[in-house]
Amino acid sequence: MFYHVKDLQYNARVSKPDPAFATLLLEQFGGANGELAAALRYFGQAFGAKNPYPDKYDLLMDIATEEFSHLEIVGATIQMLLTGINGDLKNAAESSEIMKLMNGKASKEEVIHQGMVAPQFLIGSAGGPCYTNSQGVPWTAAYINGDATGELSADLRSNIGAESRAKMVYEYLLQFTEDPYVKETLRFLMTREVAHFQMFEAALSTIQPNFPPGVLQTDPRFSNVYFNMSSGNDFSGPWNMGKTTQFGEEIQYVRDPIAYVMESNGLLEHEAAGTDRTEAGVQKLNKELSRQKSTEVNSANPPGLMQWNKPLDKEKEHTQQPAKNGNSKGSRAKK
Repeated sequence: MFYHVKDLQYNARVSKPDPAFATLLLEQFGGANGELAAALRYFGQAFGAKNPYPDKYDLLMDIATEEFSHLEIVGATIQMLLTGINGDLKNAAESSEIMKLMNGKASKEEVIHQGMVAPQFLIGSAGGPCYTNSQGVPWTAAYINGDATGELSADLRSNIGAESRAKMVYEYLLQFTEDPYVKETLRFLMTREVAHFQMFEAALSTIQPNFPPGVLQTDPRFSNVYFNMSSGNDFSGPWNMGKTTQFGEEIQYVRDPIAYVMESNGLLEHEAAGTDRTEAGVQKLNKELSRQKSTEVNSANPPGLMQWNKPLDKEKEHTQQPAKNGNSKGSRAKK
């Protein structure tokens, strides 16, 4: 369950209204890399983790709930940046404050231009945030539907990428406001993206093995082959020379892919090189991991009556959870 505390997690402040920057900030309210997308991404991933990986369920729900808090911070900041618009629009007379601001043809055209950037502020929400990005495109679940795969090692990697993208959006936003209080808020939100990045990275490291994601292993004939698929100004680096980062296989560099594909009968005659992995070993590992993963999930979901809530083990709650700022996890506000 959710319990709403009316105070913001971070006390957002603004020096003065700024509708233009409010338009840009919509990117983190209803954009592809915004807080709503992050909250719903982790919220959706958590359901499948509940029984087989209760520790990851706790992590995902905690961060999802914090992202909802960040959505509230962004929405509150946008609302403050739009202060005055709603009241002025309620006054349809030419003497309203917004009309005075548009004194003169040039000023009026400038306001109309800003309205075309985020027309919902003037003719939709009348001074409140909307679930759109900075260009007025409505939020869509298409932003996140591919991020819940049912495989945590894949989902956590996706989350690391999502936090990286969100961090960059805040970094860019910081360049478009001079308001010191807004900068403080954006810096807090940007910092939390980096914090979440590290949390997901740490969670991924506790899942072993976690590479490649899923169960089935890769074909040892092709897992260490680099095809030089462009001509001119070729570069070398650890991506195409030396050993692969995960399997430790010697990288096989194919300088002329067209000729090699023709010579190898469309790669059908290509043989594994630079690796100790064999097809027999791969098939054996596939069977072992299939049993392990299947048992892991099925044992956490025994047949019979099912219920989501579990009886609270009070002794475990008070003795095994880490302290947070001097308080046990059991004493903090619950979602």
